[in-house]
Formats: sequence, C-alpha cells, structure tokens
Amino acid sequence: MGLVEKVLGFVFENPAFLVAVVLVVLFIAGLSVLTSGLKPGKNPFEVDSTRKPEALVTDQSARDKVLKQGFAAKKVPDNVDAIIVGSGIGGLSVASLLAKAGKKVVVLEQHDQAGGCCHTYIEKGFEFDVGIHYIGELRNNTMFKTYLEQITEGQLLWADLDDNFDNVVIGEPGKPKYFPLYCGKDKLRQCLVDQFPQEEKAIDEFFKLLKECRKSMMGHIMTKTLPPWLASILSSTGLINMMTTYYKMSQRSVQEVLEELTDNKDLQAVLAYSFGDYGTIPSEGSFAMHAALLNHYIYGSSYPVGGASEIAFHIIPTIEKAGGKVFVRAPVSQILVDKDGKAVGVRVHKSSGDIDLHAPIIISDAGFYNTVERLLPTKIAEKAGYKSITQDIRHGPGALSLFVGLKGTKEELGLRASNWWSFTNNQLSPTCKEYMAQTAEQAGENPIPLLFVSFPSTKDPTWEQRYPGKSTCAVITLGNWEWFQEWENERVMKRGEEYNKIKDAIAERMWEQTCLLFPQIKDKVEYFEIGSPLTNKYYIAAPKGEIYGLDHNKERFSPQVVSSLRPKTRIPNLYLTGQDVLSAGFAGAMFGGFLCASAVLNRNLMTDLLKLKKEIAKSK
Repeated sequence: MGLVEKVLGFVFENPAFLVAVVLVVLFIAGLSVLTSGLKPGKNPFEVDSTRKPEALVTDQSARDKVLKQGFAAKKVPDNVDAIIVGSGIGGLSVASLLAKAGKKVVVLEQHDQAGGCCHTYIEKGFEFDVGIHYIGELRNNTMFKTYLEQITEGQLLWADLDDNFDNVVIGEPGKPKYFPLYCGKDKLRQCLVDQFPQEEKAIDEFFKLLKECRKSMMGHIMTKTLPPWLASILSSTGLINMMTTYYKMSQRSVQEVLEELTDNKDLQAVLAYSFGDYGTIPSEGSFAMHAALLNHYIYGSSYPVGGASEIAFHIIPTIEKAGGKVFVRAPVSQILVDKDGKAVGVRVHKSSGDIDLHAPIIISDAGFYNTVERLLPTKIAEKAGYKSITQDIRHGPGALSLFVGLKGTKEELGLRASNWWSFTNNQLSPTCKEYMAQTAEQAGENPIPLLFVSFPSTKDPTWEQRYPGKSTCAVITLGNWEWFQEWENERVMKRGEEYNKIKDAIAERMWEQTCLLFPQIKDKVEYFEIGSPLTNKYYIAAPKGEIYGLDHNKERFSPQVVSSLRPKTRIPNLYLTGQDVLSAGFAGAMFGGFLCASAVLNRNLMTDLLKLKKEIAKSK
C-alpha cells in the first residue's frame, strides 16, 4: 500500500482527526478574512426602523410618483456608492439594506414600473398581480418576517390565506380527486394521514426529512460565504459532507426520495405537488430545494394587503432616505469594466444616446445568464471562468400566465383565499415531460398536465373597497420556450396572427380545464389575456421566458455550483443578487439580497438581524 493510500486510510478511520483538521483550516480562513484590512460597513439592523402603519395609498398618481420614476441623466445623484441593475425583490432588498448602512444607491429598471415580479398592472378596471401569489413565514416571529419589516419600515401589511391554503387535484378533467392541505405542521400531517391512512409511517418519515433539511440549510449558506478556495477543497474532497448534511439531500431528486418512502402514486404526487413553485419536475428537482419550499409554507401563507405593488411602494422610500433613487425605463446594456478588469459602471441604453454611469460597486439583479452572457464583455466573462459554470447549469422552464377578470364578488362567485394545483394524473414527471416535448399546436389541443389556479382578489381584504363587484383569477402552467422562439425579435403586441393563434389556443385550454374545477365562473369573464414566455422576456428580461431563474435541478445545488453562484463575483467590484444567488421565489430572492448586502458590507448580517429580532421580542 502506497503512502497516499495509508494516509487516506488513517484519515477515514479517524473522523475526529479529520474534523479537527477542517476546523483548523476554517480558523485560518476566518483569521485571514479578519486581517485582510477590509473594514466592515455599518449595521443596517442597528435600530428597529418599524413605525405605525399609515393608511393605504390608493391614489394611482401618488403611487406612480414612487413606482414609475423615469430615468434621466440629470436626475442621477452625485457620488453614488452603488448601482443596482434590476428592481426585483433581489435588487430592492439589497438596495434598502445598503441604504440603511448609509450607502447612496441607484437602482435601474428596464420596465416602466419598479418591482420586477412584484409589480401589478391595471387593465379594463381590474388589477392583476403578475408574480406574488402567497408568501410563507409571516404568521410567526421569523427572521424572514423581521427582515421584511425592517426594509419596509413596518408599512407593508399581510393578510393570511385560509388555513386550507393549498388543494391538490389529481385526475383527468372532469374526473378529479381532491386532496386539501392545511397549514400547521400537526394539521398538515393529520390531514395527510386522514387521506392516506395506510401511509402514516411514510408520512412521518417525510416530515423527519423536512426537519433535517431545515436544520441543514446553513450548510447551503456556509458554502457561499467560505473563501472560494476553501469551499473548493471541501467540495472536491467530500469533506463538506462531514460539516453539513445539506448536500446529501440536495443531490437526490424529489422523485427518488418519495419512491423510497412509498409506492402510493397519489401520495407521491401530493407530497411533490408544489414543484410548480420552482418549476423543476420531481424526477430532476433537488429534494433539498423542495423541502425548503415546503418548510417555508408549513405554518401558513399570506398575501400583501393592497396588492403586490405595495412591496416596492414601501421599500423605495427607504432607499431614497439615504439619497438614492429607483429609476424605470433605464435598460442597462453593458457593465463597464476598466483596463484592470474591475467593474466601474454601467451603460444605460437610450434612443437619444447611451449614458454611462459610474460607481465603486455594481450589483446585478438581472440574473446569472443575463449578467455573464449579455451585460459583461465576453472576454471578461470567459477570463473569470463563468463559461464553465454555464455548462453545469441551465435555464429554468418557461411559463404561461393567464389573467382573467370576472364579474362578481368572491361571495357571489363562491371563491375563497386558497390555491389549487391541478394535475391530469399522478405521474407528474413523465406527463409534464411529454407535454413539454409536444409541438406548440399540440399543446393547445391536448390536456395540460399542470395548472396552478388562484384568485388574488380573494386574498386582499382591501380588494372589494378598491374594485367593487369584481374578482380576478390567475392560472399558470409551464411552457416550452421553443414554442414561441421564432417570434422573439418581433415587437410586443405586434407578433402576428400565428403567434396569437398558438398562445390563445393554450389559453382556451387552460381556461376550459379551470372551469371544470370552477363551473360557476365560466360565464363571468370580462377580461381575458395570456402572457407567454416571450411576455416574460419583454417585461422581466427573462432570457428564455423563465420565471424562476436558473433551473432548480440537482446539479444547481451541488456544492461546486452553490459555491460558484455566490454574491461576490470573480470580477472585482461586481456582485450578484436575487433568485440565482440562492433559490427561486420571493423569499429566495430576498435572501439573495441579504447575502449580497453581507458581502458588500463585509459583515455578518445574520448576527445583526438575530440580535435585533431578540431585542424587538424583549421590548414587546
């Protein structure tokens, strides 16, 4: 036996020695950071910034003054500390945190309204929420809730959905089986046991896995905060699995885990139902991601009072307090890099002539692919090694969103504050794969295997006051980007008859299946419009029409890729925020902003937030 084999044999026969070595390495790494000369920035959670909520602002012109501030070079403040590309929650959250730390920040949004997927639009007397359907962890005193209250100064209020917040429907259109799900760990467990009495053991084991995944989440965060060289060593040697169980879960698919727990296909489908919240089918999606999502909603879900645009409406003033601004109609075409390879500014494209803006810190909330393939100069991105990362990840699936305005109140239409996940059968992965492999014409003719159906107007207690006698319905499904790709370069609203024919056929199919679940709304339609993956690209700059950023497959959550998708990029002064830094959804993107602010300020904001949370709890 050679020397290497003997050393490896000793190491793996003596795990305590191995752990000791790892701790020493971590100590040295931490010491190197502390002595690097980088002075920590100010603590954005120094004081509790919440105040008594003010009355809901319903005057649209007053709201537009906050949400629709058009870009002009003369409006840009002097001596900006940071420029952020994109005003989704990832961009707004990091901007607010930096502002609370005394930084003057400018946020640039390409759309005509700030908020990204948190924006709303009004058409034909109806208001539609394009991305926020329900948010978890707001019923209890969580870190997430404290964080959100601080960046909105306590002005953003939330209304709880029904305790029966989600409903799984399985079966061909017209012949469904219903599985209602209730919030609260004990209630959720009991309702599952009631519906699957022979599967109690499998259900209990599933809840144990959820708990294990929740406890291991810090392993995911740790990988992004360790020095890249150390994270690489721990990942390549497998030592990281001695420090966290996260990657043992992240490298298993949802389907793989569920098939080990039970042979009951209906139960498998019910436990996997919410994969639509991140877009990756159970045979490919990471179980750690799936567990994080279920843990997020397990104690109930909520909806913003006044609608989703309230989110940006209350975050923007916190940015402006420090002298910053949030501009719309400000499409960034390039991140500027100097001769030394450092990010120094951005170029805003305007028909009257491009405008260059400069700042010592540049943050992209435009998504990983947009940043490295469109905004950065190609040579810079390749030199930084980002081309190799794109080989390990992929775009998330595209999506189609149907927006329907209905005549009648929720009481008149028999609607309630809950969501419905409708599947044509319990074979979720193969059925979705087959659907996505169809032609565009076939997609409009055949049953759609997954529908998310929601009634946003039922969730907002101010809706009836603002839009009396009306209701709204949102229906979402996955869609193949290639079905619409040939019209990619056509003007919005001018893509032609064939494009409209395809998307309208899918819309009619979506609505037909929805009305089988809710026949009472079939003849109440006053507004009907569908957004395709091309719509997503136009309004939120999603390269392939995706709504969840990078795909949430197992490869995305490997330790190597997790380490690479960190806020601090390999290009000096350039940072990433949003969904691609952590995970999909409102909470994932918001904590992506949290990690980004931690990196920019060079301080552990988790400790700061925990301290403030405890102080607030003591004062009540």
